[in-house]
Amino acid sequence: MVLGANAQGYEGNKFFDNWSFGVEGGVNTATTALHQVSGSNKAWKQGAFFGGMRAIAGVELTKQIVPAFGISVQDRAAFNWTDSKTVVDYNDLVLLAKLNFMNFFGGYTGTPRTFELEGVFGGGFRYYFNKNANYINDDTVTRFAPTDGKGRHDFIAKAGLNLLFNLGEKKAWTITVKPAIVWDLDRFAYRANDPYNGAAFNFHNSNVEIMAGLTYHFKSSNGAHHFTLVTPRDQAEIDGLNARINDLRGQLADKDAQLDAANRQIADLQNQLNDCRNQKPVVKVKEDTKRLMESAVTFRQGKSIIDASQMPNVERVAIYLKNHPEATASIKGYASPEGPLELNMRLAEARANAVKTMLVNKYKIAAKRLDAEGQGIGNMFSEPEWNRVAISTINEK
Repeated sequence: MVLGANAQGYEGNKFFDNWSFGVEGGVNTATTALHQVSGSNKAWKQGAFFGGMRAIAGVELTKQIVPAFGISVQDRAAFNWTDSKTVVDYNDLVLLAKLNFMNFFGGYTGTPRTFELEGVFGGGFRYYFNKNANYINDDTVTRFAPTDGKGRHDFIAKAGLNLLFNLGEKKAWTITVKPAIVWDLDRFAYRANDPYNGAAFNFHNSNVEIMAGLTYHFKSSNGAHHFTLVTPRDQAEIDGLNARINDLRGQLADKDAQLDAANRQIADLQNQLNDCRNQKPVVKVKEDTKRLMESAVTFRQGKSIIDASQMPNVERVAIYLKNHPEATASIKGYASPEGPLELNMRLAEARANAVKTMLVNKYKIAAKRLDAEGQGIGNMFSEPEWNRVAISTINEK
């Protein structure tokens, strides 16, 4: 068996992991006020930053690639910006890159922090639904829109910050505050004496916005709603564990061999028990106590519980004692030499008491007819493991 090291550092990085979906709403306003021009932006007409604020709403789908970086797609709609007769005056579709400053500079702790700060930047398209816009040149403002009155497409760019408030123990929900600036790179309106030279970042052709959103993070393959850390392991430690596993396998093979030997012994004892059951005991009454029969119950290493395979050896003693009420039994427990001496002494006594308890509880032999005591480490057999026994000796006067 070979264990491999995980160099990734965290779990939950499959393709369908760490997706989230959010809804958002807020306000935005133009950065520059223009004069009254037929068909121009209503917000620009106001001539004031706060007076020109209009509602905006949208949705966002995010894939977190690593704890510090992710990408998202935003789709937003703005209301009451132009003289359009539609409910939505323009629509933005933006692809954004997100950088989590907390995880980038402070490292990922295994779970999102309660508060995090995120930077966003990206670009996309904006479609204006202004069907009444015309080409106008009054020496103040030049206004461009398609001559067929179907609105226009512009390239846009966006930069901003996300203030993240991660909620709950599982961090499955996030409330976000999102201040940002959006540039109209194709310059939706511009002054006549400022000729159009192609797409450009221009503060006078931008709008600022502040939005609030609620996001749900879907559960990932790691069972969490976020990345989880994997404890790094030293390869030398892994090699040591592999060596230990292989050593235990070798010990298991030795135990199997010992178990086979014990099974053979059980079979021999079973044959002896069958012979005993098939013949009538011969009892000689004498004043002196004599040993009539011995029965051995074997145990597993470090155990004092009687296995099912050893119960016939206990029953053999019980049958004899029931048939001869005057007989008594001495039960002596032994242990093999492995382990501390004090533990083996207790284990030998526990094995003798286990046989006595079964004779009393299961076969209803009077406890006063049984004498159980531990003998410590046994040396009756040449193989040390064979000495893990409790030997019952029948005595009769």
